[in-house]
Amino acid sequence: MATSKLFQPIQVGRVTLQHRVVMAPLTRYRGNSRHTPTDLLVEHYAARGSLPGTLIISEATFIAHKASGYSFHVPGIWSDEQVAAWKKVTDAVHAKGSFMYLQLWALGRAASVEQLKKEDPSFEYVSAGDVPLPRTREQEENGEDAPRPRPLSKAEISEYVQLYATAAREAVERAGFDGVEMHGANGHLLDQFLKETSNNRTDEYGGSPENNARFVLDVVAAVSAAVGEERVGLRLSPWSLIDNPGNNPIPVFSYLVTELRRRHPNFGYLHVVEPRVRGILDRTVDGESNDFLRTIWAGKRWISAGGFTRENAIKQADEQGELIAFGRYFTSNPDLPVRLQKDIPLTPYNREVFYIEGSPVGYNDYLPADTSISVAG
Repeated sequence: MATSKLFQPIQVGRVTLQHRVVMAPLTRYRGNSRHTPTDLLVEHYAARGSLPGTLIISEATFIAHKASGYSFHVPGIWSDEQVAAWKKVTDAVHAKGSFMYLQLWALGRAASVEQLKKEDPSFEYVSAGDVPLPRTREQEENGEDAPRPRPLSKAEISEYVQLYATAAREAVERAGFDGVEMHGANGHLLDQFLKETSNNRTDEYGGSPENNARFVLDVVAAVSAAVGEERVGLRLSPWSLIDNPGNNPIPVFSYLVTELRRRHPNFGYLHVVEPRVRGILDRTVDGESNDFLRTIWAGKRWISAGGFTRENAIKQADEQGELIAFGRYFTSNPDLPVRLQKDIPLTPYNREVFYIEGSPVGYNDYLPADTSISVAG
């Protein structure tokens, strides 16, 4: 029986992977209270890179302090301390013969206003436009409105473009990453510009597919100039309902990906979330599909993410030639690529321990199925 493409080598950017099972970015709150990676991350990522030739995409990492607004324990890439700590992580992954990209993150209106003020009282709650998030259940019960973000000024948009580029340069040149991925999905800042439900601007950054995509394309251009376009990926979720439900994403995302292909012929990859996933939860699909983007991006590197099993991952890789990103099961199965190839039962994950700040529990206490198993041959 022929070996599935899922377990065959493939070139991505400047690295040659030995298989197409990718570790997806997973926020897990295991940094310290200064947004700095700890030795927990060194152990965690090294274990998941234990099969040589594995591609790991890091957890989403703040490009700047003011781009934060979740837990203090989410890592960043703006300080010397953070860069040095990430270098320990990438050194450990490279020692296993694997590769690692850093996912670059800015929250925008997805941030907690309360957490932003804890980080620094001067930090403002911003977004593409001034559209608030849908009210939470607690806000509805208390008769409260959701906070309204302030639209970024044009000068601030230019500043954010440079913050992305600087973070990318720090990641590749100093922290040892093989490349970077921009988080343009799941209702975070880049996605807020793309989606008409959060972008109500009337200037050159909103109001049409060309304008809604402008900020993302500017960021892509700056990051590509900083580290080389072949080392850059972009994660998108056209159909995501988390934080940022869209009406019809096809016009904006078609324009974005068409221009990305035209302007950056050597771009590293697109990483696209399947519509059956809503953030960390599964959802029922009602006719949505990413195939409109697959057609535009045909022949180039594509990573699919979202609710994959061994069976449909093999089918997708064999039929489309895609790489497949796994998230939740990579948490509970550090040897996931081996288990998938050998069809070894997967250890169930426990969502209740995903976000225990600074704890090894549910993070570094999962064991490989059999350390003697190899995928060679």
